[in-house]
Amino acid sequence: MKLFITGIGTEIGKTVCSAVLVQHFKAEYWKPIQSGDLHYTDSHKIEAWTDTNVCHPETYRLQLAASPHQSAREENITINLNDFQLPKTANPLIVEGAGGLMVPISDTIFMIDLIEELNLPAALVVRNYLGCINHSLLSILALQQREIPLQYLILNGDFPEDTERVICSFIEKETKIIKIPEINTTDKESIQLAVKQLTITKIG
Repeated sequence: MKLFITGIGTEIGKTVCSAVLVQHFKAEYWKPIQSGDLHYTDSHKIEAWTDTNVCHPETYRLQLAASPHQSAREENITINLNDFQLPKTANPLIVEGAGGLMVPISDTIFMIDLIEELNLPAALVVRNYLGCINHSLLSILALQQREIPLQYLILNGDFPEDTERVICSFIEKETKIIKIPEINTTDKESIQLAVKQLTITKIG
């Protein structure tokens, strides 16, 4: 099982959800691009929050906490899709993207292009806020347009029934829904508890 974790936007809990899935699937972890926070990267967080023994090194480690295309430009770097090689492992692997599907990696390449290049199914992280239905449906449409399988829709935290119903009615029947409970304090104990409480279901 290899899976690319993306989201409907920035700061909606991709790394926390990645940690839950790393723990649940007993998976390895890879963050292809780290922009900023090099003193405490997402890989560092996964190592601190889970029991995983393997966090593969990032392909790009960029200083500026910004969109990858801007961070790379600050360092006179041009990111190329050919630079990314999926880590070789027989174990489950969780790959975490940066931001949402249309986050630019360069002026002409976007995060969705990296998913396509790596030939991985996607897991889309959704969090409840005003506008999340619009962002969710646009993201699902973008994946469908590229024929990228949406293996999981991840509902991160609590959702109004009406919001959840509309979003879940828009996915294909093959897509499974993962519900992760609200996590207020991010540490190893809370991730372990979330793993015990998560549910995986299908539509219908």
